[in-house]
Amino acid sequence: MEKIGEIEIRVVGKSGNQDLSPENYDIKHIASILQNVEDLLFPTNKKDRPIITYDIQEGSVRHFFKTTIQTVIGFSAVLSQVQANESIDFLELKTARAIENIQNLSRQKNYEFQIKTSLNDSYELTINPNTKFIRTENIWVDAEFYFYGILKDAGGKSKANIHLDTDDFGYLSIETGEKFLKEREENLLYKKYGVRAKGKQNIETGEIDTKSLQLIELIDYQPKFDNDYLNSLIKKAKDSWKNVNPDEWLLNLRGGYEA
Repeated sequence: MEKIGEIEIRVVGKSGNQDLSPENYDIKHIASILQNVEDLLFPTNKKDRPIITYDIQEGSVRHFFKTTIQTVIGFSAVLSQVQANESIDFLELKTARAIENIQNLSRQKNYEFQIKTSLNDSYELTINPNTKFIRTENIWVDAEFYFYGILKDAGGKSKANIHLDTDDFGYLSIETGEKFLKEREENLLYKKYGVRAKGKQNIETGEIDTKSLQLIELIDYQPKFDNDYLNSLIKKAKDSWKNVNPDEWLLNLRGGYEA
């Protein structure tokens, strides 16, 4: 059985005139913490992540998350680096954004968040209204990208978008605008496409802000191996080279010098 570790996020503050406790801590703040913790621990591959269990206890408000010890060790290292650098710019985007969300909530509600793990030498990261765990905007620049995958969904209530399931980047939501979807007469779903899109990219790490993606062009993409075409190219190459002495050609290429 895999060893389990624990992560604690303690929230200290007031609800009106009362100290925070599970009795007066609003459910929307619990939901926010749950979402942010998943991004903190697994910013890239959520499909294959291990189970995370949750508990809330007294002592102001204490959120407890249990998961694999390997995950907890990795998260403890992240806490130590954030504390040492007093910056989140070096983190993966979703991890940085999760810490930034906690920082924003701290300022909005005047809460202090104390984050630590169950490891003996664990670092404790404190986020309060006076800390400044906010990303530096100027490291993100406009860029253009190509993605390839299967289009799994199209639509959206507030923003029209397509959902592309890719091997390299996971499940991407790409904003399209309503006009694009209205003009498409054919069924787009469950077909392979190439997508040309624009968005934000970190100039230091190369990381893509997948929440910023906007469609430029949808490209029909049906890759297939054409054996007849390949054989025709090989035949043409043989005909072109049949009167060429490969040893002489290679010697000329080297400028007359033997290897």
